[in-house]
Amino acid sequence: MSVTFRCYQPGDEKAIISLWNQCLHFDPISVERFRHLILLDANFSSEGMILAFDQQRLVGAIYGIIRKIPLNRDDLELDNGWISFFFVHSNYEKQGIGSELMQRVSNFFKTHHRKNVFFSSYAPNYILPGIDASAYPSGNQFLVQQGFQKQYTAAAMDFSLLDYHYPQGIQDLTLKREEEGYHIRQATDSDLIELIEFANESFNPDWGRAIREGLINGMPMKNIVIARNPKSKLVGFGLYGAYEGVNERFGPFGVDPEERGKGLGKIILNLCLNQMKAEGYHNAWFLWTGEKTTAGYLYLQTGFKVTRRFDVVKKEIVSHD
Repeated sequence: MSVTFRCYQPGDEKAIISLWNQCLHFDPISVERFRHLILLDANFSSEGMILAFDQQRLVGAIYGIIRKIPLNRDDLELDNGWISFFFVHSNYEKQGIGSELMQRVSNFFKTHHRKNVFFSSYAPNYILPGIDASAYPSGNQFLVQQGFQKQYTAAAMDFSLLDYHYPQGIQDLTLKREEEGYHIRQATDSDLIELIEFANESFNPDWGRAIREGLINGMPMKNIVIARNPKSKLVGFGLYGAYEGVNERFGPFGVDPEERGKGLGKIILNLCLNQMKAEGYHNAWFLWTGEKTTAGYLYLQTGFKVTRRFDVVKKEIVSHD
């Protein structure tokens, strides 16, 4: 066996998707999603996608990303790189192919003077937040052997809407907040600029992007619920259908830390869930929260169940001079 390595070339897509779906059993990908999330990503670089072949047969792949387009303002995160995915055919494991792929993608990062490599907390087009050690124990072991260290764990949660009904307690709480001068309602065009700025500045630039691109791609305005305080300042929001046009995918969702403890998040979340059920959806889900965060506790209290956990891992590398 003589394995050769090269970067992505146009026409490799079919083989990559086929091997992906053979290796990543819990996370298959369609042609359309591969096109949208990988090939059409503004930060895509064929130099970062390294493939392993046994003659003409694709047997392994890894994809590294550096930011060409800033997610927010002019921040290109020049110290950071991300690995979005990697896999090796089961018949070719433990033959050094994965290590060679990792070495080559590390050289790609070093050439561009990166100091940190993450798996796989890349925005905007991450496939998964990190490594699911339960689903892919050998992949997790490989990352550990390669020197990656866990930074934190992201939890994916799901909620069945089949038995959901809008709680009377939420109705009472909403009336109480409204009597105090709060306004909680569906968003309108006049809210958008402040909403996106609030999401970007108070939470995560990817959240503002998700709202903006979701609306551009056809997400209805009614999917967004906002809260304003008695001074008319926007202090909270929640929505669904923003990511990849998947209507049952909830988020992003956030409340101003200075306004927490008043149940605004609980109200926004339940208004969204009730609207989702009214539209005929059976589930609400998302990929990424911290179980021990304010939002994580609220989700669990509402009835969401943790369905997967992902470890976000990082490795420090030394760049070439």
